[in-house]
Amino acid sequence: MNAVQRNPWWWVPTLYFGQGIPYFVVLNLSVVMYKNTGFSNTDIALYTSWLYLPWVIKPLWAPVVEMFGTKRQWTIALQGLTGVALALVAFTTHLPAFFQLSLAVLWLMAFSSATHDIAADGYYMLALAQKEQAAYVGVRSTFYRIANVTGQGALVALAGVLIRHLGDPHLAWAFVFGLLGVVFALLCVWHLFMLPRPLADAPARLAGNPFAEFFLTFAAFFKKDGIVTILGFLLLFRLGESQLLKMAVPFLLDPVAEGGLGLDNEKVGFVYGTVGIIALTVGGLLGGVAIARFGLKRCLWPMAFIVHLPDLVFIYLSQTQPEHVGLIAAALAVEQFGYGFGFASYLMFMIMVAEGEHKTAHYALCTGFMALGMMVPQMASGWLQETLGYRNFFIWACLATIPAFAMTALVKIDPAFGREDRQVV
Repeated sequence: MNAVQRNPWWWVPTLYFGQGIPYFVVLNLSVVMYKNTGFSNTDIALYTSWLYLPWVIKPLWAPVVEMFGTKRQWTIALQGLTGVALALVAFTTHLPAFFQLSLAVLWLMAFSSATHDIAADGYYMLALAQKEQAAYVGVRSTFYRIANVTGQGALVALAGVLIRHLGDPHLAWAFVFGLLGVVFALLCVWHLFMLPRPLADAPARLAGNPFAEFFLTFAAFFKKDGIVTILGFLLLFRLGESQLLKMAVPFLLDPVAEGGLGLDNEKVGFVYGTVGIIALTVGGLLGGVAIARFGLKRCLWPMAFIVHLPDLVFIYLSQTQPEHVGLIAAALAVEQFGYGFGFASYLMFMIMVAEGEHKTAHYALCTGFMALGMMVPQMASGWLQETLGYRNFFIWACLATIPAFAMTALVKIDPAFGREDRQVV
């Protein structure tokens, strides 16, 4: 079946929800699980940040995804493998070496998820025309962030309810990960029937030695015009946000006496999973619509401000430590709206950089550099927070957004890129 015969609403939302779940399970939900089971912020930040490595180095095997099999086949198979990994985490929760074994399985899931990202992103670009890519970038961003909110909202709240009723956080988290395994099995079956079969989705034709083709793919990326500025943008745009993101949930969960807000899992689930999801959805959809109407160039500066300035709410929350859940939810809604709206520009920038031959591998390189820009700052974020305290840490995180504005001023973008009326030749 050709891609144009399937409405993208049947598969874009579920594809990017499925892409987001393992990513946020590995890097965010695991933070809550280890926090509930008694580990320190320093250990949590260090070891869960190392789980980012597969996304950093995934471009090394991106050409393999291009050369063997279709993106559709890779996507479906890796969703099945992710479901198995999720179920395995559930089996580790009561073992004596829970921390080490669960991290090992999360590593497996991280490699599976990173490879799935390569295939799914490549599939998205092959199955949709460029104007559709721009129109649906808000949809994919929204459902990717809904996966984030599910991981930090509904599943956190569910774990809290189970901990309260069962009295055992290990058993509660076993149930949560078992449930996720079932969800991924269903997603795998859904996409087996719902993903279109675009004619362009075929293994790359190799004219000669596959190893030579492998290295030529990488070389072509680094020969792009303005590559140094491009890499600077990819590495620095999320410098402040990455540190804030790693410590946001520990901040919400830590006691007031330790500088946190003292919320339980259910309240964290409410402020992230109910109010946050509405703000995030609206922001993501409006971001995609704005780019499709005005183009990436006109939207980039406003979106750079909209994605970063709401980080200031964490300074307010850490300074005042409000007890009113409604006030906390409103503050986080502002931050989530900005995140959803502004992140659409980052996604579209990566699509722009990846245009041309080898777009799947080149998009993977973009996301790899994005992951590197997230992993390194996050590794030290727990130590920084415990050294500075939450109040000073969030001030530092906001100051760390300054390089993002510097790089926004330097990147060059086609004024028509991303607009629905752009003429594609």
